[in-house]
Amino acid sequence: MQSRNKFFEDMSQLMTNAMGVAQGAKDEAENAFASMLDRWLADRDFVTREEFDAVRAMAQKAREENEALKARLDALEAEQDQA
Repeated sequence: MQSRNKFFEDMSQLMTNAMGVAQGAKDEAENAFASMLDRWLADRDFVTREEFDAVRAMAQKAREENEALKARLDALEAEQDQA
């Protein structure tokens, strides 16, 4: 009976060690994939959402300023035509 318990203890220890190795391999694969993805994204020169939103806000402001200047220019031209 003693040898049978030792067998199960050894098998249990073997399975525990195997699960530890599998978990380590999984973690290593996830880290390698994340690193590869980060490098790929960096090579593509993608912008962050914050950078995109900042440029979009600047473009909107420029558009509004252009419209205001156009309205002012139209008013000045109309005034000049009347003179």
